[in-house]
Amino acid sequence: MQVNKRGWHSNTGLRKRLNRIKVMWAFLGINMLLHMHFMLYPYFLPAVPSPLSSSSCQLQKHFYLNGMHKAGDVVLGGLFETHFFSVIPDLSFTSEPQQPICHSFDVLGFRQAQTMAFAIDEINRNSNLLPNVTLGYSLYDNCVSIGIGFRAALSLVSGQEEQFMLDETCVGTPPVVGIVGDSSSTRSIAISSVLGLYRVPMVSYFATCSCLSDRQKFPSFFRTIPSDAFQVHAMIQILKHFGWTWVGLLISDDDYGLHAARSFQSDLVQSGRGCLAYLEVLPWGNDQDEIRRIVDVMKKSTARVVIVFAHESHMINLMEEVVRQNVTGLQWMASEAWTAATVLHTPHLTPYLAGTLGIAIRRGEIPDLREFLLQTRPDLHNNNSYGNSMVNQFWEYTFQCKFAPLPADWVDAGGALCTGQEDLEDVDNEFLDISNLRPEYNVYKAVYALAYALDDMLRCVPGREPFRGHSCGSLKELEPWQLVHYLEKVNFTTSFGDQVSFDENGDALPIYDIMNWLWLPDGTIKVQNVGEVKKSAFNNEELTIDADKIFWNFEFKKAPRSVCSESCPPGTRMARKKGEPVCCFDCIPCSEGKISNVTDSLECTSCPEDFWPSLQRDHCVPKKTEFLSYHEPLGIGLTAAALLGTCMCAVVLGIFIYHQRTPIVRANNSELSFQLLLSLKLCFLCSLLFIGRPTLWTCQLRHATFGISFVLCISCILVKTVVVLAVFKASKPGGGASLKWFGAMQQRGTVMVLTSIQAAICTAWIVSASPVPHKNTQYYNDKIVYECVVGSTVGFAVLLGYIGFLAILSFLTAFIARNLPDSFNEAKLITFSMLIFCAVWVAFVPAYVSSPGKYADAVEVFAILASSFGLLVALFGPKCYIILLRPERNTKKAIMGRGIET
Repeated sequence: MQVNKRGWHSNTGLRKRLNRIKVMWAFLGINMLLHMHFMLYPYFLPAVPSPLSSSSCQLQKHFYLNGMHKAGDVVLGGLFETHFFSVIPDLSFTSEPQQPICHSFDVLGFRQAQTMAFAIDEINRNSNLLPNVTLGYSLYDNCVSIGIGFRAALSLVSGQEEQFMLDETCVGTPPVVGIVGDSSSTRSIAISSVLGLYRVPMVSYFATCSCLSDRQKFPSFFRTIPSDAFQVHAMIQILKHFGWTWVGLLISDDDYGLHAARSFQSDLVQSGRGCLAYLEVLPWGNDQDEIRRIVDVMKKSTARVVIVFAHESHMINLMEEVVRQNVTGLQWMASEAWTAATVLHTPHLTPYLAGTLGIAIRRGEIPDLREFLLQTRPDLHNNNSYGNSMVNQFWEYTFQCKFAPLPADWVDAGGALCTGQEDLEDVDNEFLDISNLRPEYNVYKAVYALAYALDDMLRCVPGREPFRGHSCGSLKELEPWQLVHYLEKVNFTTSFGDQVSFDENGDALPIYDIMNWLWLPDGTIKVQNVGEVKKSAFNNEELTIDADKIFWNFEFKKAPRSVCSESCPPGTRMARKKGEPVCCFDCIPCSEGKISNVTDSLECTSCPEDFWPSLQRDHCVPKKTEFLSYHEPLGIGLTAAALLGTCMCAVVLGIFIYHQRTPIVRANNSELSFQLLLSLKLCFLCSLLFIGRPTLWTCQLRHATFGISFVLCISCILVKTVVVLAVFKASKPGGGASLKWFGAMQQRGTVMVLTSIQAAICTAWIVSASPVPHKNTQYYNDKIVYECVVGSTVGFAVLLGYIGFLAILSFLTAFIARNLPDSFNEAKLITFSMLIFCAVWVAFVPAYVSSPGKYADAVEVFAILASSFGLLVALFGPKCYIILLRPERNTKKAIMGRGIET
């Protein structure tokens, strides 16, 4: 938010100004006489000293106020703005100060004063309300000046005019029993602070400052207009409705503007619905330098919406500078103080203010008011500063004439003389237009509220009232505080159908109309109603807007966008810009693994364990699952290889069974060959347990089956190698005993014992730390890798170690027997096959460890198949070749090494 030229931040400035106001209130009652002396001195003209008392002087009796009066049994006071501006005289205290000058007549302010006069006249004609009591009025113009308004209020309650003076005993009806007004919050605060000490009731029709709801400070203040606190809430509701989060705020330099700004800032922050791009205080008077600076701030700001809590006099000066700098493209939002200001409906302002949205006080209807206004006539016998000068000034303004005595240069300039016979019907101005009565309707309700309170007081039954001795009030001994008691209980319904009552704070029912300035084809402005906002029974604001009726003064006739930063789409989060309001931010993509599924998300949230962000990171999708599947090319290829190996083992086994009586089959221990082929078949088949989604039983079986199958296979090879050595040793003299100790039973037993050791290892592993299926999310963030956790690394290592031990032992044994005569052994084939087997499994270990997910299973299956194919081809390939293709070599003579033809 911007800092104004005085050098204070808006928040700090508001606090300082509000503290200053609080101090004024605190000392106002204590120092009332001193305050009146300095504040009101220029409005009291000292009288000419009497010759009999030349050493003393006295204040003049008359205060020279613009007014309008009517006598009655009970008089009501009124304070109205019938001029836009006032000129305060020089207060040098070196000469007699001149009277303040009021200029720029306000026709609508005068119509409000006339509405009070009409209401009193209507009450006097009503036999059911205040019978036998005639109401009078004494109305004054405050000239939009706190000094003049304060002086007028004191004149009302103290009795300036002779006909309103109390007798010498100060007994009787007070000069006025209550005051309707003031229209300004600042003036109402000052006046009510003093009158509240004496419990003089004030019923304002236009003062909206929320501070006036404090009953401790303003015990006798009431109002028929909602508090600014509700108006601010209504404004925020409209901002939310149109998505405007970046707005500028202009306020008047008084209690009305300052309290509204404070409420606006706190409510806007609490609601989280927007930020202020700037906050500027509009100066009183025509301070062109300050106004020019404020308009320049508006022009440079990116905020397209400007909210103005100020009076129409402020707007007049501001808009002149807006026109001069040609600042267009702004959406104005008006407070109730200037929403219906027809003085701004001029052709040169229309292109800038058309489309304005505003909060307006409730519109009402007052029957017969127009006929009463038409009866307005000047007082030709009292054209001075005391009597009904307000009417005369209206007449001069309306008909552009002057009453006698005429100014010196008026006749020379061709000016007309007012006769008092001019016809108001011939005048085309807003005075007679009663189609949109808003402040007037509040004035009307305020007068009736005082009348009903007075009527209730005069109708009281002795012995039932809360006053001393349960007595009743009377006109002869009327005290203002008694009327305050009845005002708090007022409850009536107007002819328009609106209920009037006050809550415990003296506030009326909160309801506002939402207005829009429609630009008509003829270039004029029409203020139309497009909705309403009111407080519901649940103490929440209810907003109703007819968006189709709103006129937008923008291209394409659509509502503007007013944001500091565009909304962050789903998949991103907001990151505040350092040193700027919360509405100014950058959109940061959600980090890996997180999403945001709403617009303008403050944080990104993590997806559940089995889910992963979509590509746009705006929603979670199930993670892809990964395992070695039968449906993917790699799984299909390995499955086909395993089945091929199994089939090859079956074919070789069938060949050996078919040719089991041939020398080549019988010469190499056919029983061990059959066992070896069956074990190789199991090795091929066990690889299928590594393919497919892991389950508990496949995880437990895959390594156990793999370990036992390969131990059975290598045990057969080891025993075959030992048999070769035993046969060779038995062929030597004295070596026959070796075959005795390693016969068929010993061979079967050896294979069974070696295999049983591996079975025991697998059983202990499964029982102590069984392999289990596991969803691994560590390899990939967007995938779930299904794998089998070995459970016990030691058990897996022992299993592989035992296989490796037997393989190395078989290799060494075969290596030793490799040079024995061919007629006795197949040691060379065993040596070569075991060399392949060991090479495959030595390469397996680092490949397995470094392969993630399904590729680890693929590596293990590949190692199983490669080693199995190596053993199958190396051991049985040459034999099948001889059996099938070289049957001439499958003879005992050829095997014994004699007569072999190659």
